[in-house]
Amino acid sequence: MMRGFIIAGCLTILSAAANAQQNYDASLIPKDLLPYASSVVRNEEVTIEVKDLDNSVYHIKKAITVLNKNGDDDARIVIYHDKNDVIKSVKGVVYNGFGKQIDKFGESKFEDVNIGSSSSLFEGMRAEHYLPAVNEYPYTVAYEYEEKSKQTLNFDPWIPNADIGIAVQKSSFNFICSPDFNIKYKESNLPAGVVVGRNAQGQKTYSWQISNLKAIKYEPFSPYIKNYASSVQIAPEKFEYYGIKGAYANWRELGKWISDKLMANRQELPYQTVEHVKEITKNIADPKLKAKKIYEYMQGKTHYISVQVGIGGYQPFLASDVDQQNYGDCKALVNYTQALLKAVNIDSYYCIVKSGRTHNVSLLSDFASMSQADHIILCVPFKNDTTWADCTSQTIPFGYLGDFTDNRTVLALTPEGGKLLHTPKYSATINLESRKAEFTISNIGELSGTMTSTFKGIEYEDRDDLIKETRTEQYKMVQKKYPINNMDIDDFDIKQDKSFDPVTTESIKLHARDYATFDNGKFYFLLNPANRETYVPKQVRNRLTDVNITRGYTEEDEVSYIIPQGYRLEKKVLNEKLEKPFGNFTATMELKGGKLIYKRKFQLIGGTYNKDVYPDVVDFFQAVVDADEYNVVLVKTSN
Repeated sequence: MMRGFIIAGCLTILSAAANAQQNYDASLIPKDLLPYASSVVRNEEVTIEVKDLDNSVYHIKKAITVLNKNGDDDARIVIYHDKNDVIKSVKGVVYNGFGKQIDKFGESKFEDVNIGSSSSLFEGMRAEHYLPAVNEYPYTVAYEYEEKSKQTLNFDPWIPNADIGIAVQKSSFNFICSPDFNIKYKESNLPAGVVVGRNAQGQKTYSWQISNLKAIKYEPFSPYIKNYASSVQIAPEKFEYYGIKGAYANWRELGKWISDKLMANRQELPYQTVEHVKEITKNIADPKLKAKKIYEYMQGKTHYISVQVGIGGYQPFLASDVDQQNYGDCKALVNYTQALLKAVNIDSYYCIVKSGRTHNVSLLSDFASMSQADHIILCVPFKNDTTWADCTSQTIPFGYLGDFTDNRTVLALTPEGGKLLHTPKYSATINLESRKAEFTISNIGELSGTMTSTFKGIEYEDRDDLIKETRTEQYKMVQKKYPINNMDIDDFDIKQDKSFDPVTTESIKLHARDYATFDNGKFYFLLNPANRETYVPKQVRNRLTDVNITRGYTEEDEVSYIIPQGYRLEKKVLNEKLEKPFGNFTATMELKGGKLIYKRKFQLIGGTYNKDVYPDVVDFFQAVVDADEYNVVLVKTSN
């Protein structure tokens, strides 16, 4: 079930009645839990009870002390619900730093919002949310709620320390079910495993507990936090999902259930649409080019709208409805595109994926569950040329995923059942930003000339925000993208090649007054006009996590300047070269006659590196920043 009770990634909840007996004086928090903490979970009790295949109950208590303003979001309560997931009760109490009650709240203070869509046409997933209005620190929020769900396919994971800066004094997780209800579970980073038993009613119980977890501190280039946070995930063997029964033991069986029960008979298209796609592709022999044509037809006809409808938000609209209404969510648009491809005898796979740009999060190969993913993409398995597509964008090229779903394991629904596949990886050499500029610096220090930039791989989308803007707005936006003071744009053009190796090309003609300042007979100007690195990761003592570079990229710049006649370089030329396992950098300059030529190449290589290299990473970025700030000094040539 798409539940979520989120408090900055993990919900915090606790019983007001039980809390009244607790002492939440912040001074009682163990001192060793305070370093790097913005909040401390004082006590948490998460209980899931399966009463029947169509009846599970969540009972959650939690108290969290917020130490400073960075922890406010940890105290935000968000409870997801819909017509099948019903909130039964909510109540809570707010305490000041001394543990004295200053407020209490119930469900009436929560705001209820539709998170599926702003359109009133859809009844989807909703969320009740509440954040106490407290501005004196520390304070504690203790609350409790109960929610009933009409399904047993999804169970929320237990993640006591799901975000940076949250320490945990005590947390427990109890799963209760009948003797004939069997589960699989996945434990991660726990000091002790499950305790299995029976309660007084003869029900099976699975119990986990943890205490005195220190806060995870922020470290630049950290791996995905859930890779090293403590957690338990639960998956059923048999289940019921809003009236549909099923069972699975692995990804193949789960994929087969989705295909048979949620996807069946949803791809029929109107006769006119089938004939139309046949007509527009009749002169295209290459299957991949034919699929590209259909994908572009789908993009031009439809638009994306986020909705949670159908069976629990997992079942797509009928393809015929999308064809008529011209919109859909990720599920609906992939299903519709599949139907269009099927009309011209091209097979494709509906693929379930965990999306996200910051980290590439794969489905767990050894643990199948429905709750690991949040997005749908399309796979077209051409012979020796598997091609992927995201159907929610009206602009990206066919075969291009970008950084939202790249380089991760996904579940493909094949005729044989679910199959784990891996999406394409965009390497550092593919993700290329290349720039060539030819400038002249006049006798009064004005810069003028042309600059052409190309963007490939992940960088292809770097200028998407400009494409549909007016020329005036484009000029304003480009001026903000480049650190060239006083830049005025004389001409601007941007083009996107949407072939199977897509590239965006930006061409600018510009001038900038006073780019080179003149003082005491000398000209001064920055050698790197357009692409200066400004980020240096902070030093981290006693780093705990490995260094993770999610995806690499390459920048190549070549800039030439025709300098004022009769001048030469005063100081030592720039000649920087760095070679590290995680990256490379070169920057050189050369004066030939009256032309100064600057070349720069920066490359960051994706991968995971031992935490011991982190000081080298900091030094590497600092050296790049220093080189990018190199100032040219021109002096008059001696007669």
